[in-house]
Amino acid sequence: MFKKSLVLFVLMSALSCYAALDINQATEAELDSIKGIGPGTSSKILTERKKAAFKDWNDFIARVQGIAEIKAANFSGEGVTVNGQAFKTVAPVKK
Repeated sequence: MFKKSLVLFVLMSALSCYAALDINQATEAELDSIKGIGPGTSSKILTERKKAAFKDWNDFIARVQGIAEIKAANFSGEGVTVNGQAFKTVAPVKK
């Protein structure tokens, strides 16, 4: 019984590591745990979020200095969302 409980706990812990982290709800510690977000970036995110919640990824990119599409895509790959949405790149328009 103990082994089954331990295995269940480990599996649940592993799954929680891959759970989405919404940028509008994340704490400073949770932001710092994302690969590519350090104390400087998390501070910028929290400062902008105090003004207003991020509407979408475009709003996030526009308001947080140093964040471009590449970083947004990387953060999304790490499980970060904005209002529950993963980042989707816009395909370039062919001429």
